[in-house]
Amino acid sequence: MSTVEQLQVVVTEVQNARHQVATVRAQLQELSTTITAVEKHPKGMALHRQLGGVLVEVDNKEELIEELKTTHSTLSEHAERLSEHEAKLIAAYEELKKSLEGES
Repeated sequence: MSTVEQLQVVVTEVQNARHQVATVRAQLQELSTTITAVEKHPKGMALHRQLGGVLVEVDNKEELIEELKTTHSTLSEHAERLSEHEAKLIAAYEELKKSLEGES
């Protein structure tokens, strides 16, 4: 595979990684907002969560909050790994770009 082809592949991978990072960060923000809303939800009022196409009443608010926080933590770790992968791809892109410029 030529350097130009390798560069094109890496550019596509960088774009995909950036899209994934943005998507996960949006999910993290949504989860943070949900956690805050559930924590502020008044005691004694019904709280529901969506399971598939059905809303189900939640019996244990604290358990739901803990589950949401665990999901947030897991997703945050995933976002970190994606960001690291993106950084490596950008470094590979820079190296290929320098190599290509050296060939000219």
